[in-house]
Amino acid sequence: MGLLARIRKEWFIIGIVLVILSAKLQPSIGVKGGPLKPEVTIAYIAVSLIFFNSGLSLKTEELTSALLHVRLHLFVQCFTLIFFPLAIWLLLKVLALTAIDQWLLRGLQTVSCMPPPVSSAVILTKAVGGNEAAAIFNSAFGSFLVRQFFFLFHLGSSSSVPFSSIFSQLFMTVVVPLILGQVCRRFLREFLERQKPPFGAISSAVLLMIIYTTFCETFSNPSIELDPTSLLLVGLIIFSIQISFMLLTFAFSTRPGSRFSPADTVAIMFCSTHKSLTLGIPMLKIVFEGYEQLSLISVPLLIYHPAQILLGSVLVPTIRSWMTSRQKRPLLSN
Repeated sequence: MGLLARIRKEWFIIGIVLVILSAKLQPSIGVKGGPLKPEVTIAYIAVSLIFFNSGLSLKTEELTSALLHVRLHLFVQCFTLIFFPLAIWLLLKVLALTAIDQWLLRGLQTVSCMPPPVSSAVILTKAVGGNEAAAIFNSAFGSFLVRQFFFLFHLGSSSSVPFSSIFSQLFMTVVVPLILGQVCRRFLREFLERQKPPFGAISSAVLLMIIYTTFCETFSNPSIELDPTSLLLVGLIIFSIQISFMLLTFAFSTRPGSRFSPADTVAIMFCSTHKSLTLGIPMLKIVFEGYEQLSLISVPLLIYHPAQILLGSVLVPTIRSWMTSRQKRPLLSN
């Protein structure tokens, strides 16, 4: 693969590095009251655009077709809603005794409450040949309906913004744009399916703006410093969490009596362990508005996202081979 092709493929991760460097060089542009006016353009317009774009891109019929696979949905939702946050909470009790920056640990807590993405989990499930419809349903359902409110109940009380304000802003910038996107899709379905707009690239570009203004706020505050050792340790912890939880979901979904197909197992592994950056950063922006350490809280999620894509991409051939061999086994026994 040539250099240009590699850049096109990894443009978002490269973009994260570039916007953080830009924020470091000239933080005054993206701070509150600065030329970009992030208190309006980011907090309301950019966040609303991301969720409108998501509502416009989601195929309602595909989500509906996966609705009846209740056991799989319960497994994924219970793992991400209950087990994941509880396990990380227990881990943080131990990590709190170390010298790791407390705001990075707070960020790790927020990662545990995030929904799966309507991107990488679905894309990797499709790449392997897993149950794509189930992956779409769990990502979309968990992201847009259940997990937003769960996120607030877990973290809203620790925010400096009253719960009612968080809820109203969440409703206006997440729920309303999402519904409008789905309504518009009903009228534009044929056009969208024919033209295939780059929905993912649009949301990612808007997300880079949000990341940029977040780090502008951080770098404009001289009292905040990033500890390289803490960053390295958090990165290693995140990688360990992803590996451990993928193995755990694999073990549970393939145990005797589980009644999950190999394709179901693939969807479960990715949906249960992946966390959404596209939805997570705007949520953090809403819930932790006013925190000087917002970017530190965001760092674990910024690490988690590229790590899950990299790990998932590396494992695709191995998982595909396993799934193919399992699907052939009943045929051989006949």
